[in-house]
Parts: sequence; C-alpha cells; structure tokens
Amino acid sequence: MKNIRNIAIIAHVDHGKTTLVNQLLRSSESFRANEVLQDRAMDRNDLEREKGITILAKTTAINYQGYQINILDTPGHADFGGEVERIMCMVDGCLLLVDAWEGTMPQTRFVLKKALEANVKPIVVINKMDKANIEPKKIVDQILELFISLNAPNEFLDFKVVYVSALKGTSSFDSDPRTQTAGMKKILDTIINEIPAPKVIDGPFKWQATLLDHNDFVGRLGVGVIKRGHIKVNDYVVALRLDGTKTKFKILKLFGYLGLKRIEIQEAEAGEIVAIAGLNDLNIGETLCDPQFLEAEKPIKIEEPTLQMFLAANTSPFVGQDGTLVTARLLEERLLLETQKDVALKVKKMTDHDAWMVVGRGELHLSILMEKMRREGYEFEVSKPIPIIKEINGQKCEPYEDVYIEVSSEYQGAIIETLGNRGAELINMTENNNLVRFNYIISSRGLLGLTTLFLTLTRGYGVLAHSYKEYRPLSNKKVPERTLGVLIATTTGVATSYAIEKIESHGTMFIKPGTHCYEGMIIGEHCYNSDLNVNVALEKHKTNVRSATKETTIVLKEPRKMSLETCLDYINLDELIEVTPLNLRMRKKILAANKRKKNQYA
Repeated sequence: MKNIRNIAIIAHVDHGKTTLVNQLLRSSESFRANEVLQDRAMDRNDLEREKGITILAKTTAINYQGYQINILDTPGHADFGGEVERIMCMVDGCLLLVDAWEGTMPQTRFVLKKALEANVKPIVVINKMDKANIEPKKIVDQILELFISLNAPNEFLDFKVVYVSALKGTSSFDSDPRTQTAGMKKILDTIINEIPAPKVIDGPFKWQATLLDHNDFVGRLGVGVIKRGHIKVNDYVVALRLDGTKTKFKILKLFGYLGLKRIEIQEAEAGEIVAIAGLNDLNIGETLCDPQFLEAEKPIKIEEPTLQMFLAANTSPFVGQDGTLVTARLLEERLLLETQKDVALKVKKMTDHDAWMVVGRGELHLSILMEKMRREGYEFEVSKPIPIIKEINGQKCEPYEDVYIEVSSEYQGAIIETLGNRGAELINMTENNNLVRFNYIISSRGLLGLTTLFLTLTRGYGVLAHSYKEYRPLSNKKVPERTLGVLIATTTGVATSYAIEKIESHGTMFIKPGTHCYEGMIIGEHCYNSDLNVNVALEKHKTNVRSATKETTIVLKEPRKMSLETCLDYINLDELIEVTPLNLRMRKKILAANKRKKNQYA
C-alpha cells in the first residue's frame, strides 16, 4: 500500500487557504524549479478569480519524502459550507488556518465543528505572520477556547501549531515572526508525523462519490476516496443509487491527481482519492461496489438551506434581447442539473405558473448560481430571498446566524443602533487600537438587506461576516425594509442626459444616458421613503430660436453600480430582478403605474 495522507484545508473566508496551497505545491517534489505557478492556482473558474473566493472544493496531490499527500482546498464562505461537509468524509486530517490578526471568526467555528463531528484530526496553522501588531500567542489561546467550547476530544486539545506567512512562503514552529524560514517543510513534516494514514478495510471494492467533475471526452466524473479494495479500468461495478435502484456499468477511465493536473491511471487501491468515469448520471452520495458485495455507504448528511427565492422565466418587455436560453423548459433543466452538483441547493417547481422555488445557504450562494446561468446565456427573473420558516415541535421557527463585525470606533454608534433596530442580540464587544469588534446573534430575516446598509454606514471600510447558528422560535420583531423609495421609469425608451439631469435632484441614479428602459423599471433611488414615477426618456424641446449664449455641457453624477448580490440585498418584496447575459435590471412586479396604484389600495 502507498504512503498516503488525505487532508483538507479549512478556514474562515480570506484567511489564506488557496494561497497556502500554492506554497505547499512549491515546497513539494511535484513542481520543477522553473515551472510557473500562478497566484491562487486552485481557483480555476472565472467567478472564483474575480471574487477572490473559493466556491467549489478542489483536489490536488503532492509528493514529499516518499508520501503522497492529497490536499482538498475548501471554500471559506458560510454559503458554501455544503462543500466543507462533504469533504470531511474523504480525509483523515485537516489544517485549520487562522489569521494571526483577525483570530477565530464565525466560519472558523463552523468548519472546525464539521471536522470534529467527522473525527478529523486538526493541525492549527497561524497564517499572515508577516502582518504588523499581531499577537499569535493570544490567537492560539482563542483557538483552544474554541476547541473546548465545541467539546473537542481530549486527544485533539493538544494540537500542533505551525506559524506561517503564505504570502511570503515562510514557516516556523515558533510564534516569534523573526524565526520564520523559507519554505513549507515544517507543515509538510507535521502532516506526515501527525495525520494518520487512511483507515482502510480489507475486502471487495467500495467507493462513494463525494464531488463531481467533468471531462470533455468521457463526460461526468465522480471524485471520492476508495474505502475498501482496489479497482482497475474496464472492471464492472454496481452503482447503488440514491433512489434505491442499482446500475451495473464498466469503469471507462480512472484519474488520480498530481500537482494541478488530473492524470490518467490504470488502477487504484484503498485510501486513494480518484475520479471515476463510466456513469454519466452519477450523483453525489451514491456508492460504487463490487457486483458480488453490494453495501452502500452512509448517506452524506448536509445541513438544510436557510433562504428561498422564486426564479421564473423572464416576463419583461425586453425578454430575449440578450439571452438565447429563455424558455421555462431550459431553465428547469439547468436548475435540476445544478442540484446534482450542489447538494446544498434544492429546487421545487411551482404548480400555478412557470416558476421555481430555489433554496440555498445564503444570498451569495444563490447569486453565484444566477451569475453562472447568465454567463451561459440564460435569461430569467428572481424575487427577493426570504428565510425559510420551519415548524419544530408545533412552533414556527426561523434561522438565526452568528454575525462578526469589525469597524472603526467612529462608526460603532451607527452599528449598535442599526443592529438593535433589526432585533440583533449583542454577545460580545471589544475595542483595540481604535478598532471595535462586535459579535451578534441575529435572525436571517434581520440580516437581509444589512450588507448594503452596512457598507454605506462604514463607507466601505467595515468587515461583516456571518454563519448559520440554529433555528429559534419566530420573533414578532418587525425587521425594517429598505428605508428609501425608488425612482421608477414611466415610459419605454432610451434614457437621455436632459431627463437624468432633472431627475438627479430627486435621488441617486442607477443608470446612465443611453440606457434602454421600460415602464416599471427601477432606474434610481429616491431621496425620500416613497416611490417616485419619472420620465427618464424625456427629450429637450427643439425650437428655431437660437440662444445668444453658448450652450453649456450637461455634467452628470456617476451612477451607483449595482452588482447581482447588491441587487438581491436591495430589492423589496414587491420587486424583481431581471437577469440577462448583458444586463441586470431591477423592476416592480407590476410594471404599469396605474395598476400598481390600484393594487396598493385594493
């Protein structure tokens, strides 16, 4: 049997997981000295590189001193926690990465909890040792307190600690930054010495699909660790499906991993992480077995989603102008395809019209799905996400989340007032070097729309992070919606500089001259708490009278840029977002102004 170590890298978002993987690759024997390795090489798709976050778990492997170390890079954002939960059944150890300045954060607790539940042994890595004014010893004490609060087994409390700077590629066993030396040898040595080899059992072949991948030649690939036995190309196996059926098929291709490459192999044995091709409708959680020994692995348990929204075929006057995939049938096929890859996402068809209820872990989780679809050529419209209300023991309950906030002390009054109005419970507050840190517990209902308001209150300099905590009885506290109204177009046409100049005094614009608009489309934010209908396509009347003075140039303010996540955060319950490959348009559900007015007083 090969010398194998299977580990995951887990941490809060932006604590440096993907950058650390780069340095581990550089310090291994898997890369030539002259081989170029781009920054955050594991974040391969456009969305991940644009947003600077890991969305999907990735597999890589390195050779080091006769050992094959399989590394799984996991997302740090709470909305993609489903990826972390699945990975834990593939590994025997993990690197818990913590920022030397920020310390433990909400998602640190979440990922460590998942590791402890799966009995995965952690090694603590204190990252960003190159930062100024850090106190790594205090951070280690924080981590120990976190282990204790999560009821970690006694043998895990004596965890090994490695101090690193993933940015500079240095490491040390000492908390003094001056002891840092080049390379990641200390982490790699600790992995070999501390993380156990895969727990394998003698017997016939058994493997479970934990991730899904794709190959242009053979189609869908299932990625997982071989729990028992060995497998060869052209062997016949039986897939034990989630619906209870069985499918016999032949292994067409086997792939292993080395560095950033997926390499074709002819056979593999227990403990190895491999990708298997041969069954094009393989799903996550399904088990492949020897035909003579049918035994399914335990189902992969995933925490339930907390947010829901409605997605429907586009009904705006501009439908079909940008996208090619606009029909209800095509939308349904695409949504169902996504649920096969993302087990934290669920889709339900609505019976009364061409719409689907889509439920996920959070606004970012849902917005990433929509961004992927629009880039593929789809057009659709979506409603504001709302929390999922459950009935538990005969009582209506709603999801609550841990919220971590870090702001300059000048903004603390506004933060305390805002969170108080949303029914948040202050758990802890500390101040250090003019920075104030808050820890709140707030309902997901109270969290909706907070991100945009928070960035406005802190002028973009604050930090806000949150992760799911638990379901609690539904509060009767009314959460305020958006405090300001919107500017709504009354006619279909092209926005003019002349019209926008007049409208600017009433609020903030979202569009610029030349934008095609339609009646009911939201084109800006009103400066008062009521909606205002405006003619954005108004043109200056032409006369044959010439001005005695030179005509002045119209100077307009820069419109506010609205990303998909910002739009989801911004809209109210009576509004929709029209999503196309080229445009994002916020609109009222009822487009005609007279019909909206009648509906208001009905």
